Amino acid sequence: MTVPRSPAPSRVEFHPSPAQTVGIEWELALVDPATGDLVQAADDVLAAVQPDGADAHPQIHRELLLNTIELVSGISTTVPEAVADLAGSLAEVREVTDRLGIEVFSAGTHPFASWREQRVTPGQRYATLIDRTQWWGRQMLVYGVHVHVGMTDPARVLPVLNALLRYFPHLQALSASSPFWGGQDTGYASNRALLFQQLPTAGLPFQLDGWPQYETYLRDMFTTGVIEHIKDVRWDVRPSPALGTIEVRICDGMPTLAEVAATSALTHCLVVDLDERLAAGEALPTLPPWHVQENKWRSARYGLDAIVITAADSTERLLTDDIADLLQRLAPVAHRIGCADELASVADIVTTGASYQRQRAVARAGEGDLHAVVGSLVAEARAGHALP
Repeated sequence: MTVPRSPAPSRVEFHPSPAQTVGIEWELALVDPATGDLVQAADDVLAAVQPDGADAHPQIHRELLLNTIELVSGISTTVPEAVADLAGSLAEVREVTDRLGIEVFSAGTHPFASWREQRVTPGQRYATLIDRTQWWGRQMLVYGVHVHVGMTDPARVLPVLNALLRYFPHLQALSASSPFWGGQDTGYASNRALLFQQLPTAGLPFQLDGWPQYETYLRDMFTTGVIEHIKDVRWDVRPSPALGTIEVRICDGMPTLAEVAATSALTHCLVVDLDERLAAGEALPTLPPWHVQENKWRSARYGLDAIVITAADSTERLLTDDIADLLQRLAPVAHRIGCADELASVADIVTTGASYQRQRAVARAGEGDLHAVVGSLVAEARAGHALP
């Protein structure tokens, strides 16, 4: 039987943004406060927040699984503006979930929920994904934070993307929040990172030489039936031609709005800094793909304790030392683009501990009780910041 395929585009136009804008997408899990397990209540929540006469809420969306909702900021000038959008949407959600007796939290994975028990959101795109990917697709019980940064010149998109991979481990380790899977400690800071890359076209992006090569890649993917839509390219960092952005999808779901703000500010500053340096004529340093791949694994495994490769000549450095210098270097950029406080708060994550470290501390204190870990994630989501 011949399977109908979407026509391969001859050209893919990148629609540039008018400014270096920022947008944030934050995935949240719905949980039963008594058991700590996930509940399949997304349809109920989305129906309750939907404005009268609208088909859907503009900033509260459905996702692959019925235990998940996604908060999406508007196109914002600054990170604080985008975070304020998320806070407003979260307040709307809480009005409904409090009434329904449901809690919300965010982390890269749920500590003990079974992927076998989760229901997929109805829809052709999700059904096609599960049909094609089978066992691996059904295991996508994961949550993330995605940050879009506007790019004003299409010619700079792929060079900036390639250079940004040098900082992949920084974002992954700071956001790492998925040490547990199926009730067990995986030994990884971000088990989500390794789970998600099992999907077709997911994982690290190819370091392409220019936009024509990207168009060739997409044409090949359409022609061979690998993808039916550009969004089916699920790279950890990818161009978003229709939106005019680079979309950074590295980060695990994070429990608190403060952490989302901090890592989003770091992302915004990195992309703006690289873009402006390239526009000024600087040749941006990059890492060979084998170093990028190794850094992804190291930061997924060891988190903030990772020793990462920082240059093409194989120089290595403790990640937290490199983060400290990076924050100092980017501080003027953050002041200029309006996220100085949020960027500075990245240091708080290093001091207080990333979520994977806090979750393990709760598990140790509770003699391995992962229900207590869920309780701590719920409490942090309520507080909006990390708790001791």
